[in-house]
Amino acid sequence: MRDAVIVEAVRTPVGKRNGGLSGVHPTDLSAHVLSTVVQRAGVDPALVDDVVWGCVGQVGEQTFDIARNAALGAGFPETVAGVTVDRQCGSSQQAVHFAAAGLIAGHYDVVIAGGVESMSRVPMGSSLLDKVPFGERYLARYNGAFPNQGVGAEMIAQRWGLSRAQLDEFALTSHEKAAIAQDEGRFDAQIEPVTLPDGTTAARDEGVRRGGTVEGLGGLKTVFKPVEDGGVITAANSSQISDGSAALLMTTSEKAAELGLTPIARVHTAVLAGTDPVIMLTAPIPATQKALAKAGLKIDDIGAFEVNEAFASVPLAWLADIGADPKAMNPNGGAIALGHPLGGSGARLMTTLVHHMRDNGIRYGLQTMCEGGGQANATIIELL
Repeated sequence: MRDAVIVEAVRTPVGKRNGGLSGVHPTDLSAHVLSTVVQRAGVDPALVDDVVWGCVGQVGEQTFDIARNAALGAGFPETVAGVTVDRQCGSSQQAVHFAAAGLIAGHYDVVIAGGVESMSRVPMGSSLLDKVPFGERYLARYNGAFPNQGVGAEMIAQRWGLSRAQLDEFALTSHEKAAIAQDEGRFDAQIEPVTLPDGTTAARDEGVRRGGTVEGLGGLKTVFKPVEDGGVITAANSSQISDGSAALLMTTSEKAAELGLTPIARVHTAVLAGTDPVIMLTAPIPATQKALAKAGLKIDDIGAFEVNEAFASVPLAWLADIGADPKAMNPNGGAIALGHPLGGSGARLMTTLVHHMRDNGIRYGLQTMCEGGGQANATIIELL
């Protein structure tokens, strides 16, 4: 029976908005990790059947099928195809799902999944072009509500009874974990430094902050709901606007053996879930439950979790309902500290997860992330 295995996983550092990576075209950021992932694996890029690439802001520099442009920019043969995927924040996690499905179905023998987002160069919401993406029938169904992720994060905090202090404490912990991981070199093997236009090199995630207190964060203004009305979401307990890209080289066990490659992990289970698009961010909970049920695994069988920190209320609500060990969730920090380059985040999380599992001998890892439209992907990876 055919399967889908991950042979190599690499990412750029994650840059802050208008930071080091902002001077690099997103196609070039993508090309950088594409060329690196095949070089590290020792695979001839001519063997790649397709590049499945996540990107949310498919406009301007990120349009015209950035997957294909990136493959050509990476110097791949013109025979290598590319397709761009949009499942909002889960775009590159969905790219992994599509790649795995293609391998198992026999459509692919070798494929690269990943994604990119340059939020400095293509600001969030650019693709709207001042238009409303919801028709009359959609708006009638939801009483004219225009979904907003920040408002959804506030709704989650209220529904799960999460206080401002809890969210700020979680944010500080994310930075603390990321700082320790960075200082101990845990990210070094997964990051391929990027040479910048000025000749300098970006090699470390830029968003990690050291120090800070709950009292200090408590002085920040809320963004989506006034404090006097119970607002708790601030810039500090939300994910950062970022630039970055990540790629995973995938094949089958049989093809890996033929090519003399040693797989890192197998895509064990891949599922989707959908929930209320107005609160929007709760789908990781049913997605996780669905993945565990489909896999025949229990929560304690999973040794590491990556739950995207779009807002602190999202993973905290997930923890409350799923009952996972908090220490196993985002052990190296999350998007609050490392950043959230939308279309590249799913692949960034999976790259970090796969490396963490290999470094620590963890058999099963689970990744999930909230997505626009009230959706979520969940993926269980098995170490080989």
